[in-house]
Amino acid sequence: MSVSVRTSDLVQAYTREVTSRLEELSGQAASGSLDDAIELLTSALDKGGVIQAFGTGHSEAFAMEIAGRAGGLIPTNRIALRDVVLRGTYDVGVLTGSSLERDPSVVNELFALSPVGPEDVFVIASNSGVNGSIVGLALLAKAKGHKVIAVTSMAHTLKVEPKHPSGKRLCDVADVVIDNTAPFGDAVLEMPDGINVGAVSSITAAFIAQLLTIGTANRIAEEGRKPPVYISANIPGGDDHNQALEDLYKDRIRRDA
Repeated sequence: MSVSVRTSDLVQAYTREVTSRLEELSGQAASGSLDDAIELLTSALDKGGVIQAFGTGHSEAFAMEIAGRAGGLIPTNRIALRDVVLRGTYDVGVLTGSSLERDPSVVNELFALSPVGPEDVFVIASNSGVNGSIVGLALLAKAKGHKVIAVTSMAHTLKVEPKHPSGKRLCDVADVVIDNTAPFGDAVLEMPDGINVGAVSSITAAFIAQLLTIGTANRIAEEGRKPPVYISANIPGGDDHNQALEDLYKDRIRRDA
């Protein structure tokens, strides 16, 4: 017979799990653990490059957190698997299920369709870090001379088999690896029937995205320049401010719906 647990107790337990991870990431950042990634991002922007963000499944939320939001850096671009349908040769049927994100062959067309410049840096998020499109894009970016920053769960990725023909994981390819601190399986609360709930990777990844944004903007400010940051389009002057900076990267960044 299963034993019931009060929802309020589960909420408190989940809050502790999330809070402890955010505090851990904050402490690591304060001690310099993100400095290498911030250096790569700042260096790319200093050279006129763009930050290319990519994630599939729920990790696409990380790419959205990096590219195109209020308080975020303007020279950023979000690469999405759906681009091979919207702009490429793939049929819309491939967007059903998870087969596309596991397909390593999709990255050649995806990369070709993306507005990637020679000085761009890639930030790729994947909790599992093993799917074919994730590892494939990281490998292709590296082969073309780009630096790659990975955001992944080390606890998870080391316990699952790679799905890319190379046998590599995202963490094996990247120049800098950031652990999102999510556990194996992502969910942190065990229910009485043995089913786990309460995933944390989306929250910790979003926090990491903001830490990288803050660190990069501050580094640019320390260099004596004004960070190219979006302000909300819903405040007076927001649209004019944002459009003027976006125009500096015309045809190099996309802001799709």
